[in-house]
Amino acid sequence: MKEHKIFKGKTLAILSGGGDTPAINSSIEAIRNRASLLGYKVYGIRQGWKGLLGDGDILDLSHQPYDGTYGGTALRSSRTNPFPSKKNPESRVPQVLRNLDRYHIDVLVTIGGDDTNGAAKRLYEQEGIPVIGFPKTIDNDLRTHTYHNYKGKEIEAVLCPGFPTAAKSIMEFTAKLKTTAESHSRIMVLEVMGRDAGWLTGTALFGGGELALIPEFEITKERKEFFFEIVKEAYMNSKKKALIIPVSEGTRWYDEKSGKVDVVYASSELDEYGHPRFGGISGIIASEISQKLKTEARAQITGYYPRSGECSEYDRRLTRALADKVVDLLLREDYGQMPVLMKMTPFIGLEEFNTTSIDMGEIGNMPLSDEYYNINKFSFTDTYSDFLSNILEKPHFREFEYDFPVVLAK
Repeated sequence: MKEHKIFKGKTLAILSGGGDTPAINSSIEAIRNRASLLGYKVYGIRQGWKGLLGDGDILDLSHQPYDGTYGGTALRSSRTNPFPSKKNPESRVPQVLRNLDRYHIDVLVTIGGDDTNGAAKRLYEQEGIPVIGFPKTIDNDLRTHTYHNYKGKEIEAVLCPGFPTAAKSIMEFTAKLKTTAESHSRIMVLEVMGRDAGWLTGTALFGGGELALIPEFEITKERKEFFFEIVKEAYMNSKKKALIIPVSEGTRWYDEKSGKVDVVYASSELDEYGHPRFGGISGIIASEISQKLKTEARAQITGYYPRSGECSEYDRRLTRALADKVVDLLLREDYGQMPVLMKMTPFIGLEEFNTTSIDMGEIGNMPLSDEYYNINKFSFTDTYSDFLSNILEKPHFREFEYDFPVVLAK
């Protein structure tokens, strides 16, 4: 019987750019498998946009084993911007176009956040290159127009592949930290990735995190004093005199010396999209808590931990559902689009019928909704807890329950 597939003779290429997540390989595998069924030869572009510069760095993914459970990206990644930037004023778009032509690439799928997919959108609009964006970020701050229904109210939320696995990691990391905090009667300030949004920071809620600071609400001089009062009260009311305070790396904190509210930079060097590297806010806050409250406080940075490790089952199913939507976009040749989940749903609801697509020009960054954070209590709300319950099963962590009688000297 003669084989006939719709896109036989066509080539689809996949690239991943920006920071890695545990769900990128799962995304690549799901997209590759579906594109192959349609008849596409599937290429992988190594190191994001960098793989389309110079002579190109292209791999053939067709008819090859691919482990989508393994975290990160086998195609590797970079923060390369093909368009002019302060760091690199030269436009490298001609190199990209040349290689798309040389390798006979008919459709390009870009897995990334606002930067990577933003560049793809510009190529589509300015050069007519057929592109489809695919969401990716552990910060969960890429606008996906996903809605969360809580007690009859529709709240605009976000759900990006990579976030569910990172959320699980932060939840478990926080829960483990509790025993150290309790052993030393300490306040632990836990620094979590989140340049502009506190979505991931909030996931420490399910691990025992109580108070929290996020980038959406800057800590002015007045609010800083109020924050210290809330910390003192929460610590004193704690039975075990222990407290975990998750803070986003992008938290805007008042500096006594400069008199300004700003983030803490790990490095002033900018990447090709103009982003500096943040880091170290937890140490500053822990130090000031110790000085102000005369209570032992320590900083703990989660760093790359939430980005690392195997892809969770929730993320695996999410990437498959979104890849199913990619098939629909390919069949209709509807380019310049990104597949997204329409509404927050538990694991069982992650199906193609619950997806849609949005114009890549509508992506942008999405901060945490006001519904999810109580600015006056420096804490996440029950509404956010409900949002998380779709992704994570709130675990039952063991507690060391004790109330030893005090021995008095005679």
